[in-house]
Amino acid sequence: MTTLDAQAIAHRIDTVLDILVAGDYHSAINNLEILKAELLAQHQDNGDALPPKAPWEI
Repeated sequence: MTTLDAQAIAHRIDTVLDILVAGDYHSAINNLEILKAELLAQHQDNGDALPPKAPWEI
């Protein structure tokens, strides 16, 4: 079972915010997508099922 390191996630979010402030929106979105994929992979490794998306999230 993997655990989430909140400090590491916060650091990565700070990096994305710095990229946004610099105006590189494409890189910021790319980094957020990578972080999301990694978090979802950890969630699925724990055997937890993801809830279905709400209509406005599709």
